[in-house]
Amino acid sequence: MSAEQHLDHLLQHWPFEPEGSGVRLLKGADGRDVIQVRVDLGILQLETRGRPDGQRPFGCASMLDYVQKKERETPEFELDEETCNAIDNEFVQYYHRRVAWLRLNRFDLAVKDADHTLALMDFCSEHSPCEDWTFQHEQHRSFVLFHRAQAAALAAIEDQVPEIAIEKITEGLELIAENFEQLGWEEQFESDELVERLVQLRESMRKDFAIEQSLHEQLAEAVASEQYERAAQLRDEIARRESV
Repeated sequence: MSAEQHLDHLLQHWPFEPEGSGVRLLKGADGRDVIQVRVDLGILQLETRGRPDGQRPFGCASMLDYVQKKERETPEFELDEETCNAIDNEFVQYYHRRVAWLRLNRFDLAVKDADHTLALMDFCSEHSPCEDWTFQHEQHRSFVLFHRAQAAALAAIEDQVPEIAIEKITEGLELIAENFEQLGWEEQFESDELVERLVQLRESMRKDFAIEQSLHEQLAEAVASEQYERAAQLRDEIARRESV
């Protein structure tokens, strides 16, 4: 191995720090943006566009695009072992990049990668070759939903719409509750660490921005009390904010 091939220089000048962010965004040799993540055993480099590894599996943008294409072409399409392994690899790649986007405060892109993972999970759940493989993914769905709710809320704070941030957290909690119910984990929901962290974040936002109720919460209350004119006003306000 020549001196140019090893990573000694990079590793020495960017030491691994367990408590540090360990993520940076920089330019590749051709000027494209790349993400580098410092891990204990080296450095990961991720593409910012398309798949994190920059590959096009089976000529498609991602495994999600590939399996959706196969399903359209062949309705009786089934996932074989090779495809399942490739899908698992894509889950790992998008996890690393999602976490990197969160550490870089690129919350919009973290949401985008979370949506990709959730869509792939949905496909796997529908077409899974066995229950064990389904469970391997579904047990992690709440973690992806946690990241998505967190990122979407923080993106809303950046856009100066704290009420939307609270709504995003509430939506995330509802989806996590559904996931726990499907897995038979209902009794664990209230004490789950991720759930507690989202609730704490939501209540912190309520306090910081002096919001007692979000627009959706006010709407639900207005409908329940048959204040239909008030409900109509709230719907208009919600539609206006969501269109921005």
